[in-house]
Amino acid sequence: MAWSARRTEDPERVLAEAASFLASDPIRHSVVSTTLHRRIGHPEPGRYWIADHDGTVVGVALQSPLHFMATVTPMPAEAAASVVDAIVEEGVRLPGVNGEAATAARFAGHWTERAKTAARPDQGQRIYEVETVTPARPTSGRLRQAGSNDEDRMVGWFEEFESETAAPSAGDTAATGPRTSLSSTAEVVARRLGQGQLWVWDDGGPVAMAGLSEPVSGAARVGPVYTPPDRRNAGYGSALVAAVSSGALANGQRCMLYTDLSNPTSNSIYRAIGYRALAEALRYRFDD
Repeated sequence: MAWSARRTEDPERVLAEAASFLASDPIRHSVVSTTLHRRIGHPEPGRYWIADHDGTVVGVALQSPLHFMATVTPMPAEAAASVVDAIVEEGVRLPGVNGEAATAARFAGHWTERAKTAARPDQGQRIYEVETVTPARPTSGRLRQAGSNDEDRMVGWFEEFESETAAPSAGDTAATGPRTSLSSTAEVVARRLGQGQLWVWDDGGPVAMAGLSEPVSGAARVGPVYTPPDRRNAGYGSALVAAVSSGALANGQRCMLYTDLSNPTSNSIYRAIGYRALAEALRYRFDD
């Protein structure tokens, strides 16, 4: 039985060759799938690896932009090793890896052996899905879609989110470090506004924001979610996420999000409105 990994720089080819695999688990494959779709519509340099076992695709890894960590789908240990082997043999240096916990750990472990470098866990996350939304506690205000008049505020909130979480607010990845891609924050916000992917809770003006990705294989991802410090503890974030999630479910989509395991507040808020844990994700940083 042969395990192998092949590289391409064409995200469209990855989607074509790995379509069945990616659609087999749209929640756990969400970050990779949405990144591939976004790169087709809004190209940025990237490297993509397809892992297969006897000709059947069993995993996908990507690095885009080229200074980002690798992001990986769940895959067998042998597949993760084959991807690491391919990357090392190409002479590519990675700053780290992010993905489902078991796969990320196997990838990091094999990377330390092949690249002769250290790996250290950097962040733990949890993947949640909601099937039935529990209404959030009553709060003043209402949900509305963000528009062009909100653009400057959204740019500022995206940057504040990145500063607080060290996670990219663009929605391309689940938390792979500050977003310093070729697209500026302003460009990302303008694109997501144009695609109707940003929402605000309005209480005499915007008081919280949430993104909702374009659904891929029937699954949409909530994020980023941000409430400015002076507006917290009023229930705005809970009401916003509950309303956005309800809308996705009403449109026949599955709805999921990532949370930082170091933030007990956000984890408890999402559980209170009906989100249930599906899996854990880990981010490892590699030391040169």
